[in-house]
Amino acid sequence: MDQLRALKYFVAVAETSSFTKAAKQFSVPPSSLSRRLADLEKSLGASLLKRTTRSVQLTEIGRDYYSQVQDILHQLEQSNESVRSYHARPMGRLKVSSMVGFGERILLPLFAEFSQLYPEVVLDISLSDELSALGRDDVDIAVRGGYAPNERVQAVRLMDNEFILVAAPSYLAKHGMPKHPNDLRQHRSLVYRTPVGPQSWFYQHDDQWHTATVPEAAISNSGKWLVDKAVNGEGVMMAPQWTLADYIRRGDLQILAIEPELKVTQNSALAVYLLYQKQRYLVPKVKVAVDFLVDRIKDRY
Repeated sequence: MDQLRALKYFVAVAETSSFTKAAKQFSVPPSSLSRRLADLEKSLGASLLKRTTRSVQLTEIGRDYYSQVQDILHQLEQSNESVRSYHARPMGRLKVSSMVGFGERILLPLFAEFSQLYPEVVLDISLSDELSALGRDDVDIAVRGGYAPNERVQAVRLMDNEFILVAAPSYLAKHGMPKHPNDLRQHRSLVYRTPVGPQSWFYQHDDQWHTATVPEAAISNSGKWLVDKAVNGEGVMMAPQWTLADYIRRGDLQILAIEPELKVTQNSALAVYLLYQKQRYLVPKVKVAVDFLVDRIKDRY
């Protein structure tokens, strides 16, 4: 039995719920496709499909098998593309995922230059703060803030991602300068909503972590909106230093030197990482994109 062909047939049937539709994709008779899948089930000793006169559905074990086989076929196609493209010039669609703030401020402006250097690469860029897995989401490269992931991916540290507490001079003139986290109880906060909920602020005292209590003025997953409100004097906010550098330089916002220092996590060494699957680096479009971004970003911000 040609197991690879049988697996492709199985995935097609699972996705179309029809032997006829799946057979059309491969230009083979439905009866031939059905026999191959029967042989596959016999070799596995398990029923993957529930057959009726009107449709085909996956069994419980069939659903689990489909999930695993889909990932295997995807990885195989990526490996094949890597080999086929090894000596080719950079071209084709490059799928990039990035956290929103980093994408808007740094990535998109850089990709304007990238497109001039590599005009045959079609950029397909998604900006989202939702976490994603490169293999499952069919992404060539991703940029994420946090810690080096445990996924089986290559992670290049691009820059620090430490958060700082800021407020507008107009806000401080009206509400005063806080010196200690407890002082923030008399202030108002502009809080970023992460994919898992509103961001908490922490500080460490006597080797114990505490949550800072700050009345909320606004909560949003739009970092730009929160920064605008901070500049407008509507509250204090925490954000990565690289996102606030221009506002601080212009004097629109001011860093608050609170002791003990506020953090958005009890862990240390936050960073921004460029992520890609190791085998994908052989594909020219991925290689030039990774090298370009590392050269333009790493240690420059």
